Order: sequence, then C-alpha cells, then structure tokens
Amino acid sequence: MNVVKWNELDSAAQSAAIARGTVAAGPEVRSSVEQTLVLVKTGGDAAVRDLTERFDGVRRESLSVSADEVWPRLSRCAQSCGPRSPRLLDGSAHSTRLAWLRTTPLRRLPAWCERVVRPIPRVGLYVPAGSAPLPSTALMLGIPAQLAGCPEVVLITPPGPCGAPDAAVLAAAAECGITEIVVAGGAQAIAALAYGTETVPRCDKIYGPGNAWVTEAKRQVSTAEGGPGIDMPAGPSEVVVIADAGATAEFVAADLLSQAEHGPDSQVILFTNDDDLAGAVIDEVLTQVEELPRADIARKALASSRVIVTRDLAQAFEISNEYGPEHLILSLREPRDWLAHVRTAGSVFLGDWAPETLGDYCSGTNHVLPTAGAARYTGGVNVASFQIAMTVQSVTPAGLQEVGPCAVELSEAEQLHAHQRAVTKRLARLESES
Repeated sequence: MNVVKWNELDSAAQSAAIARGTVAAGPEVRSSVEQTLVLVKTGGDAAVRDLTERFDGVRRESLSVSADEVWPRLSRCAQSCGPRSPRLLDGSAHSTRLAWLRTTPLRRLPAWCERVVRPIPRVGLYVPAGSAPLPSTALMLGIPAQLAGCPEVVLITPPGPCGAPDAAVLAAAAECGITEIVVAGGAQAIAALAYGTETVPRCDKIYGPGNAWVTEAKRQVSTAEGGPGIDMPAGPSEVVVIADAGATAEFVAADLLSQAEHGPDSQVILFTNDDDLAGAVIDEVLTQVEELPRADIARKALASSRVIVTRDLAQAFEISNEYGPEHLILSLREPRDWLAHVRTAGSVFLGDWAPETLGDYCSGTNHVLPTAGAARYTGGVNVASFQIAMTVQSVTPAGLQEVGPCAVELSEAEQLHAHQRAVTKRLARLESES
C-alpha cells in the first residue's frame, strides 16, 4: 500500500490508481466460470460434487443438508460458542428486521392506480464460507426474504474442511426459518441455483456476495436467455475512506484492514487532503496488519490498495463518486455536512465513531451491497429486492371518458391505430348508450 498524489498523475495513471484488483484476472475468471457453468448445466449433482471435491477438497455424497445433520451441529455450535451466541444472532436479526418494514401504495384518479407487490416464488441465497464463514450474510439475506414472504428459500453455502456446512450459518438459517440448505460453493453453487440439479431447485433470483468467480457466475447466468435475476455484483469487498486532518490514523487504518482481511482480491482506498495523515495511516496499517490472524490475506489485498492525497476534500468526493464504492466512511469533522456530496456509494458511515463493522453485523442496514462500481446504478439488498412490484389499474366508464381522449391523440401521433381503436370503440359504445 503506497501513497500517491492525485494531481501529479496523468489521466492513465489516475485510472490505474483506482482500478480494482480483479481487472487483470478478468479474462481468466470469465473463462473458468464459463467452463464451470457448462459442467453443472450438463452434469447436475455429479458435476457439483466433483467440483466441490476439486475446489474445496471435500466430497459429499449428498448436497442437501438433512435435519439429522443440522441439529447435532447446532448443538455443538451452542456449546462451543457459549450462551451468548443465540442472543448475538437474535440481536442482529432484530435490528435488521426493524430496518426493512415499510411499504408505500400509489393511487390516483380518474383511473384507480395502485402498486402491489408479490414475493418472488423461489429465491437462492449464496452465503460465503470459504476462508471465513459468514452467518451474518445468512441473516442479511434470509430476513428480507422472510419479510417479503418468499414461499421457497434455498440457502447454499460451501462446505467446511470436514465436509459439513458451518454450524453458525445453520443457526442463522434457522433464525430465518430456512430449512432448504445445500452444501456447495463457488461458481458451481451459482450454476446449481440457476439451472437446477437433481437436488437443487432452479431459482428465479440469486442473491449474495462472493469472490470474483461467484460474482462472474452470477453475471453470466443472469444474461442467459431465461436465466435468473440477480441482486447485483456483490464482491469482492471494498471500502473507501475520506479523511481530513483531524481524523484518527489508528481508526482509519483499522477500518481499511477490516475490509482488506475479507480476501486477497478486496480493495481499500483512503482519500485525504492531508500529507501527514496519509503517512500516519500507512504506518498504522503496517503495524496493525502484523497483529491480525488473517495478515497474509490482508497483505495481498493491500497490494492493490492505495492512499491517495487530493487537492482538497471536494476533489476526494469527485473521485469517490466516479469509483462508486461498496462502503464509504467519512472520517471528517462535520461528516453530515459532506453527505450531500455523495452521489454513489452502497452504504455510508458518518464520522469517527461509525465503523463499517457495525453495518456488517448489527446496526440494522444490510451488508449485501453493490461492488465493482455498481453503486452508480443500484443500492443494496432490501425487502423490495425479494418482491415483484406490479401496477394495477381499474377504470370506470366516466374515468375512460376523461382520460381516453388523451390516449386517442397519443396513439394517433405514434400511428398505432389498433391501440387507438381499443379506446375509441369503448368511447363510441358509451356515447351510444347515453
């Protein structure tokens, strides 16, 4: 991780300074994912088992998780984590539920118009568990699916070293009422949800974060004819911190490392207008990374990360908006005053006392967020992500007489006369009856 001065770079170097680390691996990832999707589409369960053995080093004869496998593991999880574990899950689940309980109808006259929502019939939730199991993701996906009323929810998660799913992930699934659980990870898991296998039902929409292979698999299956919808590109993880001279270097470094430890393809960036803070943060990062159990992973992520010194804070916001970060932390003296400058970000954290970690676990916002610049056009997962919104209208004869002439004129302008006659024939009938 090195310091660069933005205004000393030409345009090509500026682009390179904020290029995501996964760009170089793009062709390799795309090709690998294409092969995996074909194998699963044609081979079903057998292909998923073979790929799981190849990539995860374990072989399961059954991809689905039975009750006989769930409850003993939940019991052992409770014993190993202690009595606080269920309460921690409950607390996180409660905060998340409270954040997503709002709906808004829409009506107007003379046509009675409304917006109704229906749950997506079958959804697939991908919960990562490669180098670190993420039961919090099971909550972040399972709770809005539950609140939306999705009738069928399939949770898929990679196996642990012993071949079984992580017990804490199972506990989080139970908190969300999810009973259909499949053990598979990576692109092969996404393929199974997209195409269906003997064990895995074909899903209408796929959700969840993951590494570059998972994200690419979601992209590819969603663009195929008849393919599933996806929530968004959600991974690898990234954070941008914008900090002024008054920021605490120790806190900023900790925030950067909290995302760097996710995976070697994560990216963290600091924008600051203060040279002294830039140097202090670099020193703190180098000190703190040595204390982390996942130091090797964090160091690899730091290799594609930057500390960028800008002319002023306004310029920092301009660059951040172009980048479109998954997480944006404003380590500023008056952070709310700067919020209006933020146009693109998945989730924003204001001030020195709002670490991104709270959003990951327990503040109530969702941590499944857009990455790879997708924050320029979409937000994070919420209850509406699991629903289909339909508009409904009913029109009385009097209403048709009021709004119908407008439709007649517009259809004439567009030379769509069948459209026009669908209105004029009704208007003629009303006129004759009167």
